Amino acid sequence: MKAEGFQFEELKQQWHHAVEAGRLDEALEILDGAFDLVREESEPRLVDLVICDRAAVAIELGRGGAEIPRLREILVRNADTANCRVAAYNIARFHELNKDYKKALFYARIARDRSELLGRRDWLASSHNLIGNTLLAESFVDKAQAEYEEALRCMPSDPNPARARILDNLGYCCILQGRHQEGFSHLYESLRILNRFGAERYQISTRLDLCFAHLEVGRYRDALRHGAAALELAEKMDEPQSIKNALYLLGEVAHLKGDMDEAHDHFERLQRTFFPEASYLPGFLLAVDVRKLVNLHA
Repeated sequence: MKAEGFQFEELKQQWHHAVEAGRLDEALEILDGAFDLVREESEPRLVDLVICDRAAVAIELGRGGAEIPRLREILVRNADTANCRVAAYNIARFHELNKDYKKALFYARIARDRSELLGRRDWLASSHNLIGNTLLAESFVDKAQAEYEEALRCMPSDPNPARARILDNLGYCCILQGRHQEGFSHLYESLRILNRFGAERYQISTRLDLCFAHLEVGRYRDALRHGAAALELAEKMDEPQSIKNALYLLGEVAHLKGDMDEAHDHFERLQRTFFPEASYLPGFLLAVDVRKLVNLHA
């Protein structure tokens, strides 16, 4: 292997470790260096690989719009099955984050089919997980649960952040179905894994789901602890959707505890930050069951 090849493999390991730990800005910088390297060496397959992996990170950071035409080009060109699979998966993830769930499901199924052709069980796992996400976002809870369970069957059993994120999704489904003991088991296993890997970004969703789960069973102190931790992390990572969900849940925690002033403060911040024209919102939220209004995975 040429020196450039060794350098590329080293960069590849670095960006994979950064992504796994949720250090996405760091991963993007490494990928930029890798792209310059493979472009200079005129390696088309590796160029496409880096484009796909860079797009994945940009999409997670909310900067993926400009990447989609390049991903579609890779998919249509069909020069390498693995790159096509990753391109399809990334397009699906982009549409999921932009709440276009029909398009997300279409591309996620392409990613699943390519993963089957390649015999990549880890990729099958992430594809089934993504299909589950699109179904859960549209409240097809039972169908989503089946996809998450299949994802876990495909996923290697060793603890890693990808497995933790599937456990989080499955745990949330269980809570929605009233299977509280099973749901808590999955959610706390998810959190333990993410803590072990220092993956703070990915803890946000699990913490929010634990806040919701404790709300469902009336454990308000635990709900408050996880909701406050989720809000702190979401602010640190600049995740507006998660900040919004945390404020919904923390307002409901305070409301059910009987602390109306604190509840109003959370709902007023929510309204001021995200719905500035809806001055009626704090009063409305104090009059309804907020848990029935919020899908944390949509």
